Amino acid sequence: MCLQRRPLLVQRTLMAFEQTLKKDWYSVLGADPSANVSDLKQKYQKLILLYHPDKQRADVPAGTMEECMQKFIEIDQAWKILGNEETKKKYDLQRHEDELRNMGPIDAQVCLEEMSWNEDDESFSLSCRCGGKYTVCKDEAQEANLISCDTCSLIVELLHQS
Repeated sequence: MCLQRRPLLVQRTLMAFEQTLKKDWYSVLGADPSANVSDLKQKYQKLILLYHPDKQRADVPAGTMEECMQKFIEIDQAWKILGNEETKKKYDLQRHEDELRNMGPIDAQVCLEEMSWNEDDESFSLSCRCGGKYTVCKDEAQEANLISCDTCSLIVELLHQS
């Protein structure tokens, strides 16, 4: 019987993880994506106190209490992602790539080795057919999958060697 439940549990876990990636955690905190961690922390603290289960009145209807609890959990999850520099960076990169996917088709696939190295700003670049450039900084090169041209709507997929 446990063996039958496990695939369903794994499937639900994967679905929850995908939903986590798709959620706009900045809007959960009522923050702008350009906000710094200090601003995010202030918004988190304000909201977490507002929705904390211990702060709710005893005469609140059960449905409202459940909504507050869900909001509390959502706010806490947003802070876990955005309050940590490493997870925030990964989330921001994924968000940027999702935006790029929605902008238009992928024009080409390139390997990092095909791109030119710029020592001055420590970035890789590739000329676009429109005359613009695809640029990715050294720190994001290993994690980035999509790069947009700085002057047109073309996008290239950055292939990583395994």
